[in-house]
Amino acid sequence: MATPSAKAVILIGGPSKGTRFRPLSLDLPKPLFSVGGRPIIWHSLVALSHVPELSEVLLIGFYDEAVINPFIKEAARDFPNLTIRYLREYQALGTAGGLYHYRDVILKGNPDQIFVLHSDIVCDWPLQQLQKFHASHRGAGTMMAVKVPREEAQKFGCVVIDSDSNQVRHWVERPEEFLSDDVNAGLYIFDSAQIFSVIRDSMDLKLKRAADDPEATSDEQLRLEQDVLSPLAHTGKLFAYRSTSPWVQIKSAASAIPANALILASYKTTNPSLLRRRSPTILAKSRSDYSKARKGPEIVEPCFIHESAEIDDSAKIGPNVSIGANVKIGFGARVKEAILLDNAVLDKNTVVLYSIIGENCKLAPWARVEGAPLVGDKQSIAILGKEVAVLKETHIRSCIVLPNKVLSKSAKNEVLL
Repeated sequence: MATPSAKAVILIGGPSKGTRFRPLSLDLPKPLFSVGGRPIIWHSLVALSHVPELSEVLLIGFYDEAVINPFIKEAARDFPNLTIRYLREYQALGTAGGLYHYRDVILKGNPDQIFVLHSDIVCDWPLQQLQKFHASHRGAGTMMAVKVPREEAQKFGCVVIDSDSNQVRHWVERPEEFLSDDVNAGLYIFDSAQIFSVIRDSMDLKLKRAADDPEATSDEQLRLEQDVLSPLAHTGKLFAYRSTSPWVQIKSAASAIPANALILASYKTTNPSLLRRRSPTILAKSRSDYSKARKGPEIVEPCFIHESAEIDDSAKIGPNVSIGANVKIGFGARVKEAILLDNAVLDKNTVVLYSIIGENCKLAPWARVEGAPLVGDKQSIAILGKEVAVLKETHIRSCIVLPNKVLSKSAKNEVLL
């Protein structure tokens, strides 16, 4: 049996969709935020690059081209087997409106199948397993489903799945009452002809309602989950592939920390070269007699450390730490469960735990930026926006700090504007 031809669409949204990701999205689109040392969307491209007979990936959203195009140029070098293009919506069209608007571009070349991925998820991206499962039935589409704790389920799109046929019988986006602990994971594969017929019917229905209701909108805004897939579930043509692998949706800035840990753990099997310890002659810029007695900083794996970073021999890093370009970490520093973005500076005896340190931030000697593991909706991760200075002996605990602040007083559980 011939391998079906395929294209992929990654839905990247736009500026107004990243408000929960602030302050990190104030200067950078969420899909380009670094997790595991690479932009979030880069990890999806890695998975797509391994799908047979898939050679084109379309990014659809409403960010300015000047923001996205530099990433596309870099991705073209990393993924020479993929043609990667950005299709900018003229306005926010919703998760299905962009598919409808660019349907001719997506269907050019007559691909048999279309992968659709949300850009804000982190998992093991079992795309080939999804494709194999999709081939086992004659439905219009297959979604990936994961189980979440019962108390968390109502935050997601909940689905009722037939235990024998794996058909999706019912789908409710963020139900008011508990429906199921099986939730939509944001990965889909569709039969090209069938799904665009369904999308067209959904758009026709919307436009008909708009003609009958003067208060309804008549533009191309359409939601994939609520307007297309939820009704499709009642036809018996939508199926669910159940995944038992870890999965994180990056909704808030804080959720980047568990996503970072998941990505770093996956590197052990998918990309171990990114976890290799760099030579201490590159990382260790010794400035103490103590550090001379050691052969480099203590690294507790898994960690990603950019080759341009400078880390004192006496520092301890990890586990689950990603360190960006030109970061400097001083004598006696301790960093754990954290993301340090480019050009951050940690002076001597600083501590960073369960935190995100923005670009060009500076921590003075004995400063502490400390969060705690995420539990439910409680904001516990410490987040510093761009160019924040934490002065000597200041302790910032589980705070969100907007860019360009100078912090001279300790704070706990606050949003510092």
